[in-house]
Order: sequence, then structure tokens, then C-alpha cells
Amino acid sequence: MTAQDRTPAATGQAKERIAKYLSRHGVASRRAVEAMIADERITVNGEVIAHPATLVDDTDKIIVDGVPVGVKEPARLWLYHKPKNVMVSERDPEGRSTIYDTLPPKIPRVMPIGRLDYNTEGLLLLTNSGALKRHLELPSTGWLRRYRVRVQGVWRDEFSTALADGITVEGIKFGAIHAAREPRQKPGARQLWLDISLREGKNREVRRAMQHFELHVTRLIRVSYGPFQLGDLPEGGLREVNAKILGEQIGQILTQL
Repeated sequence: MTAQDRTPAATGQAKERIAKYLSRHGVASRRAVEAMIADERITVNGEVIAHPATLVDDTDKIIVDGVPVGVKEPARLWLYHKPKNVMVSERDPEGRSTIYDTLPPKIPRVMPIGRLDYNTEGLLLLTNSGALKRHLELPSTGWLRRYRVRVQGVWRDEFSTALADGITVEGIKFGAIHAAREPRQKPGARQLWLDISLREGKNREVRRAMQHFELHVTRLIRVSYGPFQLGDLPEGGLREVNAKILGEQIGQILTQL
């Protein structure tokens, strides 16, 4: 029986699809694993696989890009200060720099939790666990994300009320966004800093919300994601979250990963 023949009927219920298996082991997201399969970068028991329905378990010898996949590691979390003009992706078809070009070479395979736009900087969470990634990205988790946002244009205090009530942009309803002018700034100034927080994180939500009020975002920095803070982490810096602190913040979910 070849790796391509490893279907549920042939292998039983103990096995799982390779994309899910590798995601749980922190190799990459399921979608990224499917792309790796298409690029013939994965072998199972010495055979290059060509189908994402391939089923595997811990008894199989799986190699990704020449590196064996071992026993599942405990979930880990890193804080990363993403620079501006860096893509949050493994590869970019336009040849732009990605976060993987800037990470230390000895870091394990990691996946981003959520995304930041190319022009956005600040806190990005990275993990080796596909299960932890999915849990923290669930809408039901609802962690607050805070941003410092520099805008050009005229800010009016009534914008705060409208954003908190929820606005509709190009037919898409945004959830509550809390926005306030940072202290010690002159009222009516045409360039100012705002403190913005939200829980949804739709595509380019902050920029689109500001554009709705004719405000142009010139800088966007994420300063926190749930209980985790950017703090004094330098641009391009990486810091692992202590296992004890991670357990305190994530709770019982860690025992289920």
C-alpha cells in the first residue's frame, strides 16, 4: 500500500489527515501544508505525497523540507515586534520581505496568530501549535487588540460614539471600535495620535474605519493582543512567553492541545 492509498477505509480511525496532523505539530497551517504537498515538499515513509487526504499517525516517518517531524511539542508562544513593510506570510509572490526573513534561524517552525498588514507594525503573536493558533483566532475568544494610530485629517469627538455603536463600510458591518484622541494633543490638529481598540479584526478594519471619516492613516502600531503587550520589545525583536505565564493566561486550553 502506498502513501497515496492511505484512505480512512484502509487505515482506520486512529489516523488523521496529514494537513491537520502537521498543523497540530506546529509545522504550518493546514492551508500552508496543502501548498507544501502541491510543491512535493513532504514525504511519508520515504514517498513523496501528492494528496492532502493522506492519513498518518505517530508511527509514520514524515519529513518536511528534509526535516523529520517528531513527537508533538508542548504549545509555545512568542511575542514578535513586526517591522513595517514586512509580509506576514511564508512567501510573497511579489518578492517582498516576510517575517520569516527576519526571524532568528534557530527558532522552531512557527505560525502567526492573526495577521498584520504589510504597512502595519507592532505586536504579532507566533506559536508552534496549530491548535493554539486556531483557538486564539476564534471570534469567541474575543481578545482585545489595541493600536496606536497616527492619522491626518480632522478628528471630531462624535466619531468615537459612531465607532462604538458600529459603522457599516462598503456594506460590511463593523463591530464596536473604541477610539479616543491621545492626551496632550491640540484639538483640531490635522495630524494626531489615536488610541484604538477592537475585538473583531476584519481585513484592514482600522484603516477602512478611519477612511470612512476621511482620516488617512500614516502609521499603525499594534501595542497589545489580549493580555500580551508590545512594551519595550525592539523592532524585529522576539521574546518567548514564559510557560508559567502562558499557562496563567491561556488556562485549561493548553491541556487540550
